[in-house]
Amino acid sequence: MARRSLSRRLILTLTGGTVLLWLVAAGAAALIMVDELDETFDSALQETAQRLLPLAIDDLSDRGGRGVRDDDDDDGEDDDGPREIAWTAVAEHEEYLTYQLADGHGRLLLRSHDAPAMPFDGSPAAGFAERRGLRLYTEATSDGRLFLTVAEPLGHRREAVTEGAIAFLWPLVLLVVASPLAIIWAVRGGMSPVASLRGAIALRGGGNLAPIDDGGLPVEIAPIAGAVNRLLQRLRAALEAERQFTANSAHELRTPVASALAQVQRLKVALAAGPDAARAERIEAELQRLGALIEKLLQLSRAEAGTALAGDDTDLMPALRLVVDELQRSPLGRERLVLQADCTEHLTARLDLDAFAIALRNLIENALLHGTGPVAVMVADDAIHIVNGGPPVPQETLAQLKHRFARGPTAAAGSGLGLAIADTILGQAGARLDLLSPATGREDGFEAVIGLGGSRG
Repeated sequence: MARRSLSRRLILTLTGGTVLLWLVAAGAAALIMVDELDETFDSALQETAQRLLPLAIDDLSDRGGRGVRDDDDDDGEDDDGPREIAWTAVAEHEEYLTYQLADGHGRLLLRSHDAPAMPFDGSPAAGFAERRGLRLYTEATSDGRLFLTVAEPLGHRREAVTEGAIAFLWPLVLLVVASPLAIIWAVRGGMSPVASLRGAIALRGGGNLAPIDDGGLPVEIAPIAGAVNRLLQRLRAALEAERQFTANSAHELRTPVASALAQVQRLKVALAAGPDAARAERIEAELQRLGALIEKLLQLSRAEAGTALAGDDTDLMPALRLVVDELQRSPLGRERLVLQADCTEHLTARLDLDAFAIALRNLIENALLHGTGPVAVMVADDAIHIVNGGPPVPQETLAQLKHRFARGPTAAAGSGLGLAIADTILGQAGARLDLLSPATGREDGFEAVIGLGGSRG
C-alpha cells in the first residue's frame, strides 16, 4: 500500500478549503451585489421619472404641442406623432435611460430622442414593470391623465453585474495560483522540524546512540524526541551490558583455556606413542579454536566500544607494513602474501592505529584462510585492496558476510567474526568496507576494499 504524504494532504486540504471559501464568499457577494444594484437602478428609475414628469409637461406646453385629449373630444382625427426633445447643443448619443410621456389612452405625447416611437406599455400604470427586455417605471400625474415611463435595458444591468462578478473573480484566480505556493511554503516551513528530527533519528545506530537535541523542537514534536531519547538510553544500556558481558566473559575464559591448552599439549607429549594421541590432538585443536574465538570476541568488544576514530589524521602506512610483514612470516602467510605499495609513502586517515591494525589483520587473515593462491594487498587512490583467489561467492551470500558469525561456502576454520569486526571499526571512522566477488578484472576470486575517502580529516 502506498504511504500517504502528510505535507501533500495538508497542502491539498488547505488549498481546496481556501478556494471553496472564496467561491462561497464570491457567490454570496455576487448575490448581494445583484440585489443592491437592482435596488439602486430601480431607485434611479423612480427618481428620474419623478423629476422628468413636471419638466416634460412644461416642455410640452411651451412647445405648443397637442393637449391631452378628453374622451368626449375625440373627433376621429389623428394628430401628428409624438414630439421629440430637440437636441441642438449635444451630439447624438446612446442613452441608458429613455422616457415616453403618454396620456391615459397610451398615446405618446413626448419622448426622448432615443426612445422608440411605439409605446413601452400599451396600458400605462404607475409602478415597475418589465417588457421586451426593458425595466420600466411609470409615474402618473395626480389627476391620472398623463403618464411618464422611464425605461432601462436589462442588458445594461446584466453588463454591470458581469463586470462586478469579474472584479470578484480576478482576486480568486490570483488566489488559486498564489495560494498553493504560499501554502506549500508554509507547510514545508512548518514541517521542517519533522524533517530535522527524522534526519537526527536516521543518524542513530549501533555506533551513535547520542541523545537527540530537542531544545528547538515545537511542543507537538518534542515528546517524540523525548520518547526516542528514552529508547536510545535503554538501547545504549542494553548494548553496554552486552559488551561488558562479552569482554568480561572473554577475559575470564582466556586464562582457563590457555591453562587447559598447556595441559593438553603436555598430555599429547606423554601420549605420543599411545593410542590416545589422536584424541589429544583433537582436544588441542578445539582449545586452539576456542582461544581464537575468545580473541575475536575481545576484538569485537573493543571495536564496538567506539575507539576507532582518531582526533587527527594518522599515517597508516607504518601499521599496514608492520601487519603485512608479521603475517608474511607466519605459517599461514609465508610465500602467499604480497604487498604492492612501493610508490605509496603515506596513507592518512582519522583512524586509530591499533583499531586499523585489528581491522586489516582480520581482512588479510580472512583472505589467507578462505582463499586460494597468493593474496595481494594493494594501496591505490586512498583505498586498500585485499585480493585472493577462489571460486566466486554468490551475491546473496556476499551481502550477509558482514554480519556476526556469518560464513561463506568454505570448509576452513573460522569464527565468522573477522569481517564484522573490520566493518565495525571502519564504519566508526567514516571509512567504508566493500566486498566484491569476483575480484576486479577477474572471473573468480574475492576482494575486500577499504575506502578511506570519507575518513580523511
